[in-house]
Amino acid sequence: MREDAKTPARHAQRMARKQAIMQARIAAAQKEQGLLLVLTGPGKGKSSSGFGMAARALGHGMKVGVVQFIKGRIPTGEAAFFSNLPGVTYHIMGEGYTWDTQDRERDVAMATAAWEQAAAMLRDPRYDLVLLDELNIALRYDYLDHDQVYDDLLQRPPMQHVVVTGRYAPQPLIELADTVTEMKVVKHAFADQGVKAQKGIEL
Repeated sequence: MREDAKTPARHAQRMARKQAIMQARIAAAQKEQGLLLVLTGPGKGKSSSGFGMAARALGHGMKVGVVQFIKGRIPTGEAAFFSNLPGVTYHIMGEGYTWDTQDRERDVAMATAAWEQAAAMLRDPRYDLVLLDELNIALRYDYLDHDQVYDDLLQRPPMQHVVVTGRYAPQPLIELADTVTEMKVVKHAFADQGVKAQKGIEL
């Protein structure tokens, strides 16, 4: 680092320029709309981020809907917490990981029932934020009609936010989304050290 960059005066000048740029960008961003956010990739934190946004929405007095695809066999902290909160409609619609169920017909039936719940929320303007946890996995294995999913997402109320999580987000969904975040793995306690899933972290 250059020595002059460390001085208080130089730092203040740089931050003043950055402040002016950011204030101009904020002033120019006047459009309001419901956002479609996709959280994908092999790294940890996709569902955690989604539930963090659900908590943020609740803090603003917004109504939240949650549909969990695939998951359901193992009790989780987020289900225990969010499902009992006022302002939240919570549906756990899976029976476990695909390698545990080993029954495609049943997985398709469960995913279809889950999408019926999700589609009902996407038609309902009372829901300010809808979290579709692990939807990407249901799409990856073609448990759902992709075109129907995309149509339902596009036709939702204009101010409704939707968060979709799960690895392997399909390219059409990525293109449809307003914000896409891909989590990557640097190291992971389970994969690298054989540490089992921990309450409050994975469960």
